[in-house]
Parts: sequence; structure tokens; C-alpha cells
Amino acid sequence: MSLGPLMVDIAGTELSAEDRTVLRHPLVGSVILFSRNYRDRAQLAALTASIRGLRSPALLVAVDHEGGRVQRFREGFTRLPAVRTIGRRYDADPRGALGLAQTAGWLMAAELRSVGVDFSFAPCVDLDFGVSEIIGDRAWHRDADAVGALAVAYMAGMREAGMAATAKHFPGHGAVTADSHVALPVDRRSLADLEPDLRPYRVLIANLLPAVMAAHVVFPQVDALPASLSQRWLKGVLRGELGFHGCVFADDLTMAGAAAFGDLTERARLAGLAGCDVLPVCNDRAAVLSLLERLDPDAINPASQARLVHLRGRGSWPAQPDDDVRQAAAIARLAELNVPPPLVLTEDD
Repeated sequence: MSLGPLMVDIAGTELSAEDRTVLRHPLVGSVILFSRNYRDRAQLAALTASIRGLRSPALLVAVDHEGGRVQRFREGFTRLPAVRTIGRRYDADPRGALGLAQTAGWLMAAELRSVGVDFSFAPCVDLDFGVSEIIGDRAWHRDADAVGALAVAYMAGMREAGMAATAKHFPGHGAVTADSHVALPVDRRSLADLEPDLRPYRVLIANLLPAVMAAHVVFPQVDALPASLSQRWLKGVLRGELGFHGCVFADDLTMAGAAAFGDLTERARLAGLAGCDVLPVCNDRAAVLSLLERLDPDAINPASQARLVHLRGRGSWPAQPDDDVRQAAAIARLAELNVPPPLVLTEDD
């Protein structure tokens, strides 16, 4: 059985009979977990094992686990800092901040791999324009070059732990105030003016970025459709101009940012035509069941399947004898972020 384009969620800490039926459907290829799916580490490891055991090849398991406000599993996991704290350290100590970014990426990925999670939707590479509440301290920095450098270091840490990175929210969510979970954000800048937002993607792609999540943001000077549903953005800019060859995720198709563009079946159709390999449908089981009835199982794209398989987690943690020691050192190093950086005075101060 192949891996289908739908990414779906489950209700609880164990699989229900309906969950098992849904997850065995050929149109489903991956599962996203939320805080409601977590009780403790042993339970989570058993849950991911039961998901993997349903099919061959095994379904992929994902989660939003960036740190700060967006970390689905907390008790039993390291409380990861919001990445803005690392970005602020970058201003005083770029080399040290890059090391902290790599450490954070490794620790996040290693702890998730130890319980069978394949990948996290991280890093967020939206620029910190200071206007988006939903992004806020999830952004590394205002400067595009700083964001690119920090995100590459974070991705390197994830890769070392056996996890593929997913950069989001392409091409950028940081310059709009609306939250695409509840409204349709509109960014009226031209494509030329969006070059700073694209710059982190350029450097990540040059470093073999495995995946991108597209934003439910409309850029009317580029296309009337949001980036997540836009062939101009995904086939034209992302794959054509930026040369990206990895996996493309739409953001959750049940979000309000996509709801203005037809019913869920139409949104899924548009996202697929635009070039999305994976179509997440979260927190709406009725919508999932409807899609499973309406979408054509024979329309699964072999190229999308191949790209999705590359996101499977590699190995498991601890993989090396000294990984427990390394975890303790990583936790201690990230604790440095609670200490203000040293004040460096220049001759002009």
C-alpha cells in the first residue's frame, strides 16, 4: 500500500476502531498528533508504535513541537525555549547563538525520535516584523540573513538526530496581523518586496531542506489564491525560481484562511493542483470521512509519495552510548538563554 496525500489526526491517547479504519485508507499517508494525544512518554511511544503497525509502509507521524508557545508534549520532555530568545542572543554573540540553535534542533528531534515521532513542523522561518501575534516569538529575528543562518543551524541539529526539517510558513506569515487559523491574512507587498521573506528559504534549500509548509496567506500582487493553493507560488516560485525539490505541505485545510476558497473537497483539489504533496485535515473527523469518499484513490501522485518517504525518521534516540550525557549538556546549554547576554560597550557608548 502507498502513502496517500491526507494527513489526519486522532481523538485520544489510543487508537479507536474508527481511527484504525481511517488510518488504513489508501488516501491517508500521515498522522499529526496534538497535546490531547499525550499522557506520558510510555503511552506516546505505544501510540506511535500502534500507528506504525497498521500498514506497510508505515504511516508517518508528525507534531508541531517548535518550543515556546508551540510545544505539544511538555511533561516528560524538555521545555524548549521560544526561538526568539536565540535570535536575541545572535545580536550579541552570533557564533554562540548558532551553536544554541543547533543544540535546540538536536534536542527537540532526539527526544521526539525516542518515542517514535518521525518529524516536527519546524523551524518557523517567518521574519519578525513585530505585527503578527500568531507568529510573535516563534520568529527567530527580523533580519533575513540571521533567520537563514539560525534556521540552517537548527536544521543541522535535527538532521543529526535523524529528523527532517519542515520550514514554514512559505512564503511568509510575519508581516500580516491576521491569524490564518481564524481569518484570511492578506499581504499587499509585491513579489520584489517579498525578497527578504524568501531569503531564508534560499539558504535552506541550498542546504537540502527536506520540506516546506505553505501559508494560507493571500499576496494579491502575485496571485488571488493563498500561497497554499497557488500554482504561481508553489510550482512557479518555490519549485521553479527557488529550485525546491522536497515535500510541500499545505497548512491545515480546515483553517479559516483556506475556507473562503470552496468546500473542503475543492480546497484539497486546489492544493493538489498547486503542488502540495500533503493535505492536512485536522480537528474535523466528519470532513476527513467526506474527503475519503470523494477523492479518487487512483489519483495518488507517485512523486509525492517518494518525497513523503524521505521524511521518515532515521534511527532512534539514544543511538550513541553518550547520548544521555549529551542530552543533559544540551538542556544545561539551553538554560543559558535565561541568563541575559553580557553587555558589550563600544567606544560610542
